[in-house]
Amino acid sequence: MTAKLEVQALLYDVFGTVVDWRGSIIDDLSRFGAEKGLRADWAAFADEWRGLYQPGLEEVRSGRRPWTILDVLHRESLDKLIAKFGLTGLSEADKVHMNKVWHRLRPWPDAVAGLTRLKRRYIIGTLSNGNVGLLTRMAKFGGLPWDVVLSAETARAYKPLPQAYLANAAILNLEPGQVMLVAAHNSDLAAAASAGLRTGFVARPMEYGPNQKRDFKAERDWDVVADSFISLAEAMGC
Repeated sequence: MTAKLEVQALLYDVFGTVVDWRGSIIDDLSRFGAEKGLRADWAAFADEWRGLYQPGLEEVRSGRRPWTILDVLHRESLDKLIAKFGLTGLSEADKVHMNKVWHRLRPWPDAVAGLTRLKRRYIIGTLSNGNVGLLTRMAKFGGLPWDVVLSAETARAYKPLPQAYLANAAILNLEPGQVMLVAAHNSDLAAAASAGLRTGFVARPMEYGPNQKRDFKAERDWDVVADSFISLAEAMGC
């Protein structure tokens, strides 16, 4: 495969592709709620929090608000949800802890082993809308063996803007075609391909739990299509 010969770096979408954000948030906040005596439908809470993600990013992408990192956007969404779900008695420290649940997301079971294999041959890193501090702490929490943490913050542009892909390839002194974006989301890969990057699709059919409506399979002929990071490593010669 020509992709294997040309690609020097694999950069990953993170939320949903590398880590199970939904299951992690439900489990984490369920424990926290039990400790604090808070009753809530934590699955609905997680889904609604994620539902506020793209609208928050779009305010920045559109230029309607200045550059703002995801930790701040997440906190603004959290404050809305605390009010909506009627959660009372939370201290500022409690709210900070809840917001940092995004720093404590568990990798999918195949993620660390697959990344470790790929790391032997390729530069591996993030290309996420998460900010660098968030992604770095998530890597420490989950044992993710990144060589580099890149993001919308390092590009000053949220995906799927072309700059998000192009600037991070340039940071690695690589041409777009020497970088592969790995993602569980066809739309992310389409934007990366339009910017000249190689593409790897890994299906995560349980990202949204029972609410999954798309991305069950590759919708285009991406450079590599796999069902896990292990099979991705095999396809990439690792």
